[in-house]
Amino acid sequence: MNAWTLKPGAGIAGLQRSDATARPAGPDDVVVRIHAASLNYRDLMFARGDYLGLADAPLIPLCDGAGEVVEVGRNVTRFKPGDRVINTYFPHWIDGGPAPWKVGGSPGAQSDGVLAERFVVDEAALVPIPAHLSYDEASTLSCAGVTAWNALFADGDAKPGSTVVLLGTGGVSIYALQLAHAAGLRTIITSSSNEKLERARQLGADATINYRATPEWQNEVLRLTEGAGADIVVEVGGRDTLPRSVAATKMGGLVSIIGGVSGFSGPQLELLAVIGGIKRLHGIMVGSRSMLDEVARFVGLHQIRPVVDRVFGFDDAPAAYRHLESGQHFGKVVIRLDR
Repeated sequence: MNAWTLKPGAGIAGLQRSDATARPAGPDDVVVRIHAASLNYRDLMFARGDYLGLADAPLIPLCDGAGEVVEVGRNVTRFKPGDRVINTYFPHWIDGGPAPWKVGGSPGAQSDGVLAERFVVDEAALVPIPAHLSYDEASTLSCAGVTAWNALFADGDAKPGSTVVLLGTGGVSIYALQLAHAAGLRTIITSSSNEKLERARQLGADATINYRATPEWQNEVLRLTEGAGADIVVEVGGRDTLPRSVAATKMGGLVSIIGGVSGFSGPQLELLAVIGGIKRLHGIMVGSRSMLDEVARFVGLHQIRPVVDRVFGFDDAPAAYRHLESGQHFGKVVIRLDR
């Protein structure tokens, strides 16, 4: 089958076209013909070699795939040929809380991923695609969609009227904006681009902050919330933004720490601000299949269409990586496998 492979640490230039062989399907497995796959920041980390739990051998990259069931094992009951499906980020984390054994084996990082014509996985690791979504749109759900859902609702327990701050206009932040708007939350979003902020307003953002024009953007969040601060900050920036995210959060509020675009280590955090503000800092690492079930139902109920910034052809996979790396995207970057 046609596939791309990549060795951790080889960089984007290390992507290689391959005639790969999908693993044999077992009695509980489903064979999916992949139509579209989307990229996440962790795929750039894999290319650099600084993601968690990496081996040394090349793998088929990417975790987020959408496609059509073409074959099922004899024990499979959840799906049949012709069904449209998406795979979950952690195939062993079906429900409940996280555990080390649940967050291993993520496709495209610790096992072969979806940037190939065929993907074989246990039926428990798949979810039906909401009927109104295209394959391109559906391929964005399993990482960015679940991460946003977990940060806001599964872990964040946001209620209508809650104020959330979203950093930047990448995949997770734009997903969180769409989900929050549909759920009746008040949203404040940041970007260095006024054009992107205008697009965010069109998607329902209640307030926007250009962090280049307003470097101390946490003070603007406090002004917008009459000094109280946000209920939840969805923190994707890392080293350069975490102290400001803590300052922008209300007493008793939550900082959902998701990523580290500016780095994962850096200046010391003022612990008294956390303790005195009774603020919670919680790491978010995507989520379970049951969360994917929930966000898929929510997206279907509210007819939410995920924002796809750009779609690349299968032959142009390296260009898709470079586009994500550039930071110019608004929403998700997708690779389409259909010819």
